[in-house]
Amino acid sequence: MHSLLLTHPVCLDHDTGEEHPECADRLRAVLSALEAEEFAYLLRDEAPHATREQLLRAHAMSYVEHVFDAVPHGEAHHHLDPDTVLSANSGEAALRAAGAVVAGVDAVIKREARNVFCAVRPPGHHAERDAGMGFCLFNNAAVGALHARDAHGLARVAVVDFDVHHGNGTQHILWDEAGTFYASSHQEHAYPGTGLAEESGGLGRMVNVPLPAGSGSEAFRAAWDGTILPALHVFAPELLIISAGFDAHVADPLAQLRVTTADFGWLTRRLLEVAETTAQGRVVSVLEGGYDIPALSASVREHVRALMGA
Repeated sequence: MHSLLLTHPVCLDHDTGEEHPECADRLRAVLSALEAEEFAYLLRDEAPHATREQLLRAHAMSYVEHVFDAVPHGEAHHHLDPDTVLSANSGEAALRAAGAVVAGVDAVIKREARNVFCAVRPPGHHAERDAGMGFCLFNNAAVGALHARDAHGLARVAVVDFDVHHGNGTQHILWDEAGTFYASSHQEHAYPGTGLAEESGGLGRMVNVPLPAGSGSEAFRAAWDGTILPALHVFAPELLIISAGFDAHVADPLAQLRVTTADFGWLTRRLLEVAETTAQGRVVSVLEGGYDIPALSASVREHVRALMGA
């Protein structure tokens, strides 16, 4: 089986306005990078829409309706908060972004793909059950995790997150969801201010490793090797979803960790080892942050190479 890339052109049409860091050029750079000859054997397909039923596993009906009611017409913009922008195509893009992860879950469970990378936007890990924030509308990873549990009957589904910002939304949604696990490494005291080490969950299992600003490769790898990966092994997921944010990179302008491109490849391979042991290799990765475009492009190449076994 080959790895699968899921994306959709409308994700480029989610317009966040001038000089917004979460811009369409990010996704253009990712897709351009994955056109290189080394990715010739990467399967490719368009992301479908998420259904209302799939969204409502993770989000309140009132919030889902609020998002679609707030989508503006023409060239107007609507702000859910100072950072989170809606344009005319944002609702469609958000449905495709969440739908990509659902389709990725279906593909790996049905053995149609070895693993999946969802190159989509808007990102999702800050979106809580009843609120969007931090550039995020729907929580793509959480929608996929709850789909895997509820539609496919998996007993243990894990989401791991190496974005430099804590995925408060994923933690919020999965906190009291039985059979789920969420783990994150992130910069301490950075946006959104959640993710303390003592935040350990309710019915869902939470593992947080905040890292001081200036931490580099050694601290990043130690967080995963020493804390997160051992906890993940104990949880023994039947499916692993990766919130793949690349803004911990040393070149990224929005944070101050000093992670390298090579670190993302290393961590992807370590996560694949866990998935091979407990989850029949079933991994779905979804793009989150990463705001230095050359660093994002290089990091995604390293991540997808690892997914493909290169």
